[in-house]
Amino acid sequence: MLIVLAVANRSPITLALNPFDPADRFLSVTAPLFVFIFVTFALGAICGGLLTWLRDGRVRKRARSATAEAKRWHSEADRLKERAETLEKQSAPTAAIGKLQQYPKRATPGKPVPNALPAR
Repeated sequence: MLIVLAVANRSPITLALNPFDPADRFLSVTAPLFVFIFVTFALGAICGGLLTWLRDGRVRKRARSATAEAKRWHSEADRLKERAETLEKQSAPTAAIGKLQQYPKRATPGKPVPNALPAR
């Protein structure tokens, strides 16, 4: 499509940038029409990309802050997990004794069990 456009518009034209004196050679450019069309499309793409990048700056900023917050939460979770493992290792013998104490004692005939669970 672009090749067809370039071949069909090969004749040179003059783009005058001075509205008061169009014959001024200093502020005029002579080139084939397809060059002006391609330059216009390229400038439009560059301007559109730049404006989109600037507009999405808020989204990128929120993404960066969310990523930083997620990293903080992950490090906090890792720190708490390590602390829980350390506490579990330190209290392992005590926890085993505590588990044994929660079971009711064996009843002897005629004596009530002191720490037995109430009947339902």
